Amino acid sequence: MTGATGDDCMIWQRTATLDALNAMGANNMVGLLDIRFTRLDDNEIEATMPVDHRTHQPFGLLHGGASVVLAETLGSVAGYLCTEGEQNVVGLEVNANHLRSVRSGRVRGVCRAVHVGRRHQVWQIEIFDEQDRLCCSSRLTTAVV
Repeated sequence: MTGATGDDCMIWQRTATLDALNAMGANNMVGLLDIRFTRLDDNEIEATMPVDHRTHQPFGLLHGGASVVLAETLGSVAGYLCTEGEQNVVGLEVNANHLRSVRSGRVRGVCRAVHVGRRHQVWQIEIFDEQDRLCCSSRLTTAVV
């Protein structure tokens, strides 16, 4: 990991709780899709999202765009937690490789820093099904503004 403090040190610059992170999504797409933050460790953040009528594509599978919403939510929140004061982050680029289909249940996204710099950040987000199988691998690049 370049530009970050390393795997053994906390990378977050802001104090946050899971309750506070979940409250941030109350009146936007995060809440609409029932994305729930479930873990905040020293250098990882995790959230879940249902696979149901809100997140299905027309053929009854998890929509790739919904996976990207989960990935970008995780990376953007993680990026924000790595900033200070009036700084914020905006997404520059997101990509996703959809590796396995999911029909129901909840998927779990795990976000880790690849690079946390003064101006740019790169986040790796992996999304797993309830059997802990990798379903989507995504990368988000953010700019610090």
